Amino acid sequence: MSKPANAVKVHILEKEYLVACPDEEKDVLISSAKYLNDKMTDIRSSGKVVGVDRIAVMAALNLAHDVLESQSLDPTQLDSYGARIRELNNRIESALGKYKLELN
Repeated sequence: MSKPANAVKVHILEKEYLVACPDEEKDVLISSAKYLNDKMTDIRSSGKVVGVDRIAVMAALNLAHDVLESQSLDPTQLDSYGARIRELNNRIESALGKYKLELN
């Protein structure tokens, strides 16, 4: 049986959203929201797409493309990407840890 979900605050394009999420998935949700926010911010900054709805659709299309493209990769490429993602994740965690220490 899964644990009850708690509300987690995420920020996307300067707006705050409360999302129900089990505790064990909180970190993944926060990372996903940051990734989506970064993608949407990049699209908005390009100046080619106007309106939050259109920015969200473009971000969704880009992410869907990335998923479909990753499904066509051979396993050796996926291992390489997995290692790179783990490396980036460790760097992010380290930076966040330093930031948390500064707040305390």
